[in-house]
Amino acid sequence: MGVMTDVRGRRGAEKLVGPGGGSGSADMAEGGYWTLSLFWRIFSLNATGLAVAAALLLGPVTVSTPVLPREALVVAVGLAALLVGNAAVLRIGLAPLRRLGNAMATADLLRPGPRAPVAGPAETAALITTYNTMLDRLERERATSAARALSAQERERRRVARELHDEVGQTLTAVLLQLKRVADRVPEELRAEVGQAQEATRAGLDEVRRIARRLRPGVLEELGLASALRALAAEFTTPGVTVSHRVAGELPPLTEESELVLYRVAQEGLTNTVRHSGADQAEIRLHPVPDGVELLVRDNGTGLEEGREGAGIRGMRERALLIGATLSLTPAPGRGTDIRLRVPR
Repeated sequence: MGVMTDVRGRRGAEKLVGPGGGSGSADMAEGGYWTLSLFWRIFSLNATGLAVAAALLLGPVTVSTPVLPREALVVAVGLAALLVGNAAVLRIGLAPLRRLGNAMATADLLRPGPRAPVAGPAETAALITTYNTMLDRLERERATSAARALSAQERERRRVARELHDEVGQTLTAVLLQLKRVADRVPEELRAEVGQAQEATRAGLDEVRRIARRLRPGVLEELGLASALRALAAEFTTPGVTVSHRVAGELPPLTEESELVLYRVAQEGLTNTVRHSGADQAEIRLHPVPDGVELLVRDNGTGLEEGREGAGIRGMRERALLIGATLSLTPAPGRGTDIRLRVPR
């Protein structure tokens, strides 16, 4: 085992433990054998095995030719003890690496979780610490880039909404007024067709205004989050889907960014409900919790397919990370999906 220790292991041990084992002596003094690096553990175990072998060879029990059963048994027991000791040390020493591998396999920047526990010999502990530091940095960079992207997206939404309202909306309003003047002058047999054109133009104008409201929630800026969520429930209520709302009267103070995230998550949740869930009932709840507020969007649809999340859900998770909130998607009681967003104070 000692012969198979490669040069890289020796160099890593020299860096972390010190040339000549100086730091290793300090580790032994502070925490004993289990604070040593894996290299020195295996080395000490092999040295112990060689010492036992030397004691067997130089002691009163000697191996003769041919080998007697008692002597063979002594040698076999010694070798077995050496192998078992090596296996135990390797199993214990490499366990932190297995845990690190599991943590790396399940890491998701959109779902921050606990870091891999720092344990094991010096090389392993340094590796786990480096991985945790790298994951912290990646999450910070992901949150920063997502914040810039979502901020640019909100600016673009406002620009498009303003152009829809000021340009397209005004143009359709002018067309509607012209059609009204034409309807007063055309012959009787053409008034029905002009009336249909008026209705189509009016429907298009209403659709443009609805899209502009979704892109830029003016009611959120003017009347606040509670009124915006009530208006959102009314907007998504259609002949096929009934959306109810339950918003607490008193909520803890929230930042403008937190209110926008709550509104956008509710909007995206209802959009998924209407488009994909096949539900006929949905509900929005907003109520205070001990550490902040919680938004619940619930429907009685078909639920989410396991392991599949679209761009809308990923966008909700990114928005939640911006304000340090936690987003969870779970099956609703009985049938459907619960989307919960808990926003800290």
